[in-house]
Amino acid sequence: MPLQPHSRSTSGAATTAAAIAASRRPVRRRGVAGTAGTCSPDAGHEARGAASFRSSPVGTRAAPPPGLRQLRAPAADSGVAGSAERRRRRDCQRRPRLLAMGPLSPRLLMKRGRPKSDRLGRIRSLDLSGLKLLSEHLDPKLLSRLKQLQELDLSNNQLEMLPDNLGLSRLRVLRCCNNQLGDVTALCQFPQLEELSLEGNPFLTVSDNLKVSFLLPKLRKVNGKDASSTCSQVENLNRELTSRVTAHWEKFMASLSPEEETEKAKADFVRSAVRDVHYGPESLSEFTRWRVQMISEELVACGGTQVHEADIPEKSPKVTAVQEPKARPVACKRPDDVPLNLSPNKRVCTSPLAQVKGRPTGSDGSQPTLQLEPLYFLQCHSKNNSPKDLSTQLWACAFEPAWEEGHPGATSQSVATCGGEAVCVIDCQTGIVLHKYKAPGEEFFSVAWTALTVVTQSGHKKRWNVLAAAGLRGQVRLLHVRAGFCCGVIRAHKKAIATLCFSPTHETHLFTASYDKRIILWDIGVPNEDYTFQASQLLTLDTTSTPLRLCPVASCPDAYLLAGCEGGCCCWDVRLDQPQKRRVCEVKFIFSEGSQAPGQRVDGLAFVNEDVVASKGNGGLGTIWLWSWSQTWVSRGSQSTVAVVVLARLQWSLTELAYFSLSTCPDKGIVLCGDEEGNVWIYDVRHILMQQPPLPAAPQAPTQILKWPQPRALSQTVTRTMVNTVVANSTFTYLTALTDSNIVAIWGGD
Repeated sequence: MPLQPHSRSTSGAATTAAAIAASRRPVRRRGVAGTAGTCSPDAGHEARGAASFRSSPVGTRAAPPPGLRQLRAPAADSGVAGSAERRRRRDCQRRPRLLAMGPLSPRLLMKRGRPKSDRLGRIRSLDLSGLKLLSEHLDPKLLSRLKQLQELDLSNNQLEMLPDNLGLSRLRVLRCCNNQLGDVTALCQFPQLEELSLEGNPFLTVSDNLKVSFLLPKLRKVNGKDASSTCSQVENLNRELTSRVTAHWEKFMASLSPEEETEKAKADFVRSAVRDVHYGPESLSEFTRWRVQMISEELVACGGTQVHEADIPEKSPKVTAVQEPKARPVACKRPDDVPLNLSPNKRVCTSPLAQVKGRPTGSDGSQPTLQLEPLYFLQCHSKNNSPKDLSTQLWACAFEPAWEEGHPGATSQSVATCGGEAVCVIDCQTGIVLHKYKAPGEEFFSVAWTALTVVTQSGHKKRWNVLAAAGLRGQVRLLHVRAGFCCGVIRAHKKAIATLCFSPTHETHLFTASYDKRIILWDIGVPNEDYTFQASQLLTLDTTSTPLRLCPVASCPDAYLLAGCEGGCCCWDVRLDQPQKRRVCEVKFIFSEGSQAPGQRVDGLAFVNEDVVASKGNGGLGTIWLWSWSQTWVSRGSQSTVAVVVLARLQWSLTELAYFSLSTCPDKGIVLCGDEEGNVWIYDVRHILMQQPPLPAAPQAPTQILKWPQPRALSQTVTRTMVNTVVANSTFTYLTALTDSNIVAIWGGD
């Protein structure tokens, strides 16, 4: 399979950082790079990051202009001054009075309009920015008098929607930056619109940008960028959706008896089409549902007649650029004189377990092979987007929380990946890089998602998925990726941050673990009216060695935190009702066989279910341990060092290299881990945990090993690489592996 380079064009509200600095590539021991942190002490906060999706600030509010001055009558009405005042009053009475309509009035419009005129119908350009306007302040009766208006600036206000009947049919340029718009369908009233600016509206998504492209056939520029790359995408989506809705109509009507063909049945068809007709990546689901409903209603209105392409608004050659292009399925050409090298400080070990590779079943032969196939291989973290970059190390990935109501623990098919100076969000179904964030000079080591409930100034609740990213500089960047901007930066540590994670029970609580040998619990809060965070520090946990993995205890996440460290596996009491705000490790765990004694690295740690923990370290070569949290904790007593209650051991690679992170898929009872040869080890441990004691003493073979597919890059085959981390979504339909050679590998299943 050819390797797909990432060629990204900026779109919608997202723009990449302009400059890319040459960053130092961390060695396998990330502690070396971690010492280069240059941040200020623990607590602190920046309102904006040095780099973000966009170049302009978000949510800034211009100071409102001074109110209109009222004429004041003189104290005495006598003499020359009194006569002049009386004449002025008579003149005012003869003129038609200009009545104020909320913050807007004809006088204000004429003052801010160009060219200067005493008639609203002659104004061609109008600047209403920075007036703190609400949606209800846009009076259609007043604005519809601007018959010749071609350019309107509504930036830096508090608009949540645009009225449907503003009557500005000649409008060609509209600026609505830094508002609170949540819907764009009202833009269809401006059929002549050619330029549109919507930056800084945090509730707009990629789907809204596609709606803009569909609704405005003459649009040439969006957010200052050429709007030509989504014409074919919107047309293809419309064509495919029309075909699918028509097929659904035929199937639906064929299932009805003649007496059932009623208005109710047709209404049922619209609902079933919206529910059952799907196409394209999940990130565009809002747009596709919107179009499916429109197409369905058109079919019902015309009695089932085919909706032709003529019914789809025709586009000019240039339309809005809103969607990240799919990585092109073209092999990267690699000159023969450029060898494919692994990191010089990594010792490549050939695993003696090669005989189990490709084995279709577990050791007892009872587990069927999981059906997974390689879908995409992307180089979306390349320096300067160069296909020759096969050296950037990719360290962590996490699937985005699902947006569906009632499924708080679900995940989507969008995955965030980090490595080098970039964080990417990728749609696993299509291989499209939806968003990309760059911070020149940074080396990102970890990412984590949380879902926040944000209340707007009008009291409406919105759901935000916020991505936290951290690394070499010791800073945490809080990214609102769907809107396309960085909400803020927390100066968390003086040295590099190795890993971070959000509390599963408190959406604003964030743990950060650093090479300064401290773990800090933060409350990031919710964004204020300017959409920035003000983080506060809740706890500081001291460690005796560098923490590498964080894992809140599944059965009591508010009480205890596990951490895999360079010196072993440790546990802290993190209950906030305790008085101490700075705490030391409460318990250190050792392994009874003696293969993982205190002082030996634990670089893999995750819960398989509410009780069973999977851990990995270099003290036990070729072994992943499954142990019971509850049984271990009960046997603790008052001891500070406790031997874990081992349930089973899993067979893994015999490599001596470190920092291969394991992960779990609790809903499926699956453990995942990469190795030094590019393979993915998959263990379905449900059958092991259901066995009655005593459990088998010998290590259990993996259910399956996905061999490295050996994609081609620069005319050569990438025969081997290191898979640093592997993560699957909760339904195990997509699996993402990050490598040491700047390759994101995506597998798909049933």
